[in-house]
Amino acid sequence: MAKLSLTQFLTLDGVYQAPGGPDEDTRGGFDQGGWSVPYGDDDFGQFIDEVFQRSGAFLLGRRTYEIFASYWPKQTDPADPVASKLNALPKYVVSTTLESADWAGTTIIGGDLVKEVTALKERTDGELQMHGSGGLARSLMEHDLIDTLHLVVFPVVLGKGLRLFAEGATPTAFKHVEARTTSTGAAIHTYELAGRPSYGSYI
Repeated sequence: MAKLSLTQFLTLDGVYQAPGGPDEDTRGGFDQGGWSVPYGDDDFGQFIDEVFQRSGAFLLGRRTYEIFASYWPKQTDPADPVASKLNALPKYVVSTTLESADWAGTTIIGGDLVKEVTALKERTDGELQMHGSGGLARSLMEHDLIDTLHLVVFPVVLGKGLRLFAEGATPTAFKHVEARTTSTGAAIHTYELAGRPSYGSYI
């Protein structure tokens, strides 16, 4: 069975909303989009390239799918490891409202999310990858369906915006397996799912 990984950009206060541009996601009147852009550097690019080299298929929420589909099909350089994988490999978009998906290789999935994603993991060669799609990620984490988290934490606090680990998230334990820091100070942490938290007392 393929592993499902999530690569998510976060602020120090856990916000994932609109890292890539001011108009990317303005839900709730969010007006601080584009907060990750000033921290892009070669270290960050190398990490992203490494992630995409492991990809076998992609699982995306509707909003992330629409952002990706408006940009990546136009990137046709075969030497671009991100564009070549996104354009060539199967893509699955989770949506109950999207009626059609024009990006080649895209399938819309709905219905029983747990059953659908479990089936995708069983039939994917390589890694089934999520990029962004924070709302979908929260739903999948409720069912322990995400095996690996790549959290790219940028040194900025916004004070508002949608958070990946919101109030009411399922208590979950992870194993920290890798860390690195980019030249601009973004901290990249990789975690593997480890089950439920254990508890103790210092008293």
